[in-house]
Amino acid sequence: MDPRSLLIESYKAAVAAVDPLVILPQHLPKPPKGRTLVIGAGKAAASMAAAVERNWPADAPLEGVVITRYEHGMPTSRIRVVEAGHPVPDENGEAAAREILAAVQTLGPDDLLLALVSGGGSSLLSLPVEGISMTELKQVTKDLLKSGAPIQDMNTVRKHLSLIQGGRLTAACKAQVLALVISDVTGDEATHIASGPCAPDPTTFADAVAILKRWEVTPPASVAKVLDEGVRGIRAETPKPGDPVFARCENRVIGTATGMLTAAADFFAAHGIASAVLGDSVTGEAREVAKVYGALAREVRTHDRPFKAPIALISGGECTVTVRGNGRGGRCAEFLMSLCIDLEGSADMYALAADTDGIDGSEDNAGAYLGPDSLARAAAKGLPKALAFLENNDAYSFFEALGDLIVTGPTRTNVNDYRVILLTR
Repeated sequence: MDPRSLLIESYKAAVAAVDPLVILPQHLPKPPKGRTLVIGAGKAAASMAAAVERNWPADAPLEGVVITRYEHGMPTSRIRVVEAGHPVPDENGEAAAREILAAVQTLGPDDLLLALVSGGGSSLLSLPVEGISMTELKQVTKDLLKSGAPIQDMNTVRKHLSLIQGGRLTAACKAQVLALVISDVTGDEATHIASGPCAPDPTTFADAVAILKRWEVTPPASVAKVLDEGVRGIRAETPKPGDPVFARCENRVIGTATGMLTAAADFFAAHGIASAVLGDSVTGEAREVAKVYGALAREVRTHDRPFKAPIALISGGECTVTVRGNGRGGRCAEFLMSLCIDLEGSADMYALAADTDGIDGSEDNAGAYLGPDSLARAAAKGLPKALAFLENNDAYSFFEALGDLIVTGPTRTNVNDYRVILLTR
């Protein structure tokens, strides 16, 4: 198998290992004495709902609604799927979130709330607190996205502007709660995944204010007012660890980047290639992380340390991009753009970076492929210098011109990014 095909197939194997239709059924509970209400939000919400339907007893009550990103839905019969805005929330998500909160409040002690939580749920399950409009919440979200703030910081702010996140969904429910969670964040803590609608929140209003200041985000006046009221104790905090409401709630993480990386390593082993898993929690600016990985690849190539080629250097996690230009491209493409410049066409080095949800940022590609001939092919096409694309945050256009975008469409799962550098000798 040629290097390009090998990398693409390794990505497919990684994604298949965290398919909700495969991993979710073994975690389903027995039906309760009363009703079972299924709610959910995230890029994997529709496939998680479908997995529940396919494995739930036909004679047991089942109802509910889940929210997923536009074009991420799939057919269901007992659980309604709503499509809404991501990464910026919209009115469809707000209306569905309001419906979910109202339905949860009808449950009693004999009922079960089965929550299906996955990455992307923070924007999809958006229900602003009183005093904040959806327009204002959108603006804060856009500004945080542009700032380069990590997802944990973004979610701390969003929890304190929400009626439903930061454990407030569990607090609104009198039934037993089981949240099945597919993690897209480093550390796999339920409080950070989709802003933890069913998980205790250790952060505070003061933390949210500090984060906006740190990332130089000036919120609308109404948002600043809500946060200030929270700091002064006029508004109630999110429920914290140790709160009795969580005694009847379990947050169970069923899909992680570790599982995805293990599957990729197994794939390479089956093809006679050793691999080194460099971690499932890699963060930082995509272009800077790429330089570190480039240095590691050169060390392997030149000195056979700390690994010996042929080898696949695999990692997961979520990098960030501080947007300064006006080009196109998510964090995976930006990582590869920087790596392309750093490696300078080094022979026998190939790479792929792609988001496991099939969407790199807000573009239509999952990621891209990089070969040792990428710079030469770009020059032959008369493209500008690679650095110009990077400085304009326009990696998408570079790889599109080379025909090297990886386009899969929605995968309906999400455990964050998959990166691999393959040294063939």
